Amino acid sequence: MELSNEELEYYARQICLPEFSIQAQTRLKQSSVLVIGAGGLGVPVLQYLTAAGVGKIGILDADIISVSNLHRQVLFAKEDVGKPKVEIAKEKLQRQNPYIQIEIFQENINVENAISFVSKFDVICDCTDNFATRYLINDACVLVQKPLVSASILRFQGQLSVFNYKTKINYRDVFPEPPEHTLNCAEAGVIGTLCGVMGSMQANEVIKIITQIGETLEGKLWCFDVLKNEVQTFNITSSEIPIVALQNSYTTISCSASTEIKRKISPQELHQMLIEKREFQLIDVREKWEFDIAHLSETLIPLATLPGNINQVSKENPVIIYCKGGTRSDKAVELLMANGFTNVFSLQGGIIAYAKEIDARLPIY
Repeated sequence: MELSNEELEYYARQICLPEFSIQAQTRLKQSSVLVIGAGGLGVPVLQYLTAAGVGKIGILDADIISVSNLHRQVLFAKEDVGKPKVEIAKEKLQRQNPYIQIEIFQENINVENAISFVSKFDVICDCTDNFATRYLINDACVLVQKPLVSASILRFQGQLSVFNYKTKINYRDVFPEPPEHTLNCAEAGVIGTLCGVMGSMQANEVIKIITQIGETLEGKLWCFDVLKNEVQTFNITSSEIPIVALQNSYTTISCSASTEIKRKISPQELHQMLIEKREFQLIDVREKWEFDIAHLSETLIPLATLPGNINQVSKENPVIIYCKGGTRSDKAVELLMANGFTNVFSLQGGIIAYAKEIDARLPIY
């Protein structure tokens, strides 16, 4: 597979690197990468892999673009809000580099399709934002023997590593079980520049794997704090945890606790309760600024203040608690149950799920 004169000019500044050369560029053109998640990490990964000349890029993401994406997902613009991420990403990336192929999949990865997706690409790039999906992607990569470049971001800190490349080290050697009480970016926030740093580093690891230049981060966990300008690297050793099949339990892995929160109510169930005007209490446990953007009830008790305001929670009627995505409401339910409440429920997916499934007029921030 030869490079055209146009491609030679396009990639000239990296081809002229002594360590790189035409051989490395040709390897990029012959390769394929699946990027799972077109969000804060996925956007810079896609932009740099596209510009570098990866021959075939797959984009897997079911989400649509929201206004709150724009501060960090710089591939998208205000006029793209409400449109599928994968479609807009393909359109703009193809204009950036017409010499590559881009395939899009507007769906979520799950137990049923993970092996099929992962097996079709040379390198897998995990740009997702929750532990359940990370374990699923990791296990699929182990089962079909595909190298995995995995990164995560939260607030001002990012982590990056390479798994299942030349060794048997995989994601479970870093996190054998989901960490307790972990928020995602939608709940805890993230500084936009961190996405650019970590996504660029993630793309760099992919390029090194494909071109076979330099040293990858396999066997190491690279951690960066943009607030303190601190970089730490930790060595990883294989725990030889056997992975023999994908599990049906990934979707029940909770990022907020070591055990699954079972006391949940769906947006449809809440909507029906509102229509029927049943007697229940609806409590918002987000922050005031989030409440001001959109809310479902007039009762606001931020999670941090809940221990001191338990007397405001009804013990007679059902109590439904909601937040943005469900993590904080799960914690609130745990706290109240530990204080003797048996009538409390968490709104599954939070106000985001309610807006998507019930009331599209609510702004998704």
